[in-house]
Amino acid sequence: MRVADYIVAALAAEGIEHVFGVGGANIEDLYDALHHSRDVEGVVAKHEFSATTMADGYARTSNRIGVVAATSGGGALNVIAGLGEAFASRVPILALVGQPPTTLEGMGAFQDTSGLAGSIDASRLFGEVSVYCARVDSPLDLARQLAEALAAARRGGPAVLLLPKDVQQAIGEFPEPRRSVATTPRTTRTDLTRLSEALRDDYGRITVIAGDEVARAGARTELAELAHVLGARVAVTPDARDVLDPAAPGRLGVTGAMGNPDVVDALQDSDVCLLVGTRLPVMARGGLDAVLEKTLVYSVGSATPYLQTHHVSTRDLRATLCGLVAEIGPAATRAPVAQCDPTPIDVPPSGTSGLRYTDAVKALAAVMPAGADVFADAGNTGAAVVHHLPVTAGGRFVVALGMGGMGYTFGAAIGSAFSRGRRTFVIAGDGAFYAHGLEIHTAVEYDVPVTFVVFNNNAHAMCLTREQVYFEGTYTYSRFRPAHIAAGVGALFPGLPSHTVDTHAGLADSLRATADSAGPAVIEVACDADELPPFLPFLPARRPTERSESREGAHR
Repeated sequence: MRVADYIVAALAAEGIEHVFGVGGANIEDLYDALHHSRDVEGVVAKHEFSATTMADGYARTSNRIGVVAATSGGGALNVIAGLGEAFASRVPILALVGQPPTTLEGMGAFQDTSGLAGSIDASRLFGEVSVYCARVDSPLDLARQLAEALAAARRGGPAVLLLPKDVQQAIGEFPEPRRSVATTPRTTRTDLTRLSEALRDDYGRITVIAGDEVARAGARTELAELAHVLGARVAVTPDARDVLDPAAPGRLGVTGAMGNPDVVDALQDSDVCLLVGTRLPVMARGGLDAVLEKTLVYSVGSATPYLQTHHVSTRDLRATLCGLVAEIGPAATRAPVAQCDPTPIDVPPSGTSGLRYTDAVKALAAVMPAGADVFADAGNTGAAVVHHLPVTAGGRFVVALGMGGMGYTFGAAIGSAFSRGRRTFVIAGDGAFYAHGLEIHTAVEYDVPVTFVVFNNNAHAMCLTREQVYFEGTYTYSRFRPAHIAAGVGALFPGLPSHTVDTHAGLADSLRATADSAGPAVIEVACDADELPPFLPFLPARRPTERSESREGAHR
């Protein structure tokens, strides 16, 4: 069979049902193989960055490997930014990147990236944003290299195969494609015992900080059981809003720059902090460094945290948490912790026009269907959503903070909707829309159930806020001329439900009106770029006594 046909058959054996990408001369043989496959569908995006984020979103919410296919040259280079996000966030992606025929390498081939005769070296370039990168020079090497790439991706991160056109077309004999069995090294009993003894025997209060690895590992129940036997309060990182039941006792809210002040208070009152499935990068630990330095910190997860901890490494977080619960035992169960709503960040009032972030998020929360998946883009809008939007039962919440590339959500939500087959929400700003928002066209083409909620303040609002906070607002590069996004998209795609709103009631009505849409819908929310988001670096510092008094008043 052809190399291209074998690749598609191997993907099908892995349970992969979609390949996202953009076509071109040096990847067209793979698309021909997809056309003849009954098991794997090719999905064509408008831009390779968004095709890569489609694979990223597909992987994050399905616990499968996401696959992106791109041609050589500029198409290949466009993949790199998306792989950077997946690399930083440890998302399993396989990138299949076409290359000119081997006979033309170093001979002035169009889009040559062989590294010969002064050309760009794709192996070195992709090697910097992947956990595995190989050029397939012969059909004899393909089965081994494909297996190695899939195994590397499963361990966490993108893998890349560079596929010359003549190799894709070559005929070879290959083993029968079979679903590979992941060999997951288990945490040693000694490590589990030491950690469980430490958590059981260290007296005093325990605060758990959980990350998005909990959701990807399907370990929500195990996290809740561990918190119960420890009598611990639980905070979540910004990208892990969906790992904890909103009604769970001891729920503290979100950590970091977009987080709730209760987390700092809880850590000040704790002797032990346990990190579960997070490396706790700066965006997740902003404002916590001082108190964590005075706290005994343990961690469990696939990667060592950025701060100093007593770390237990695991590739099977769910099994490890089960083991911890069993080792600690119900006899160690401590007094139950009280349930209370996390304290929001106080944002100074402003006389801004349009719909305020808090009101818009409340309107979204009121009509969000059960099990809805939410993808929030970075920026002022993302900060508001991370801080205020509750997660529905069974739904996923994704915010990509690895690289924080604007427009990530437009592709990622489409990929997730293909995988999960449910209504998915993009919440992004107009800057993100201008970056990659025309992937709405892909949602229209494939009739994907995604609601795109675009907060339009006619600015790169976070850049504008920084200009005002850090540079006295004496100039700006970040305001745009007014634009009417929903009207423009509606005219571009006749029949696409599109609405513009500037009130709480208007947003709620538009969300209800589009809830039963079979395919995509667009809602533009008119808001003001001068409104401060719930982002701690932009806000006046509060004294601890003020925070404590605020919490006591809220709980009376």
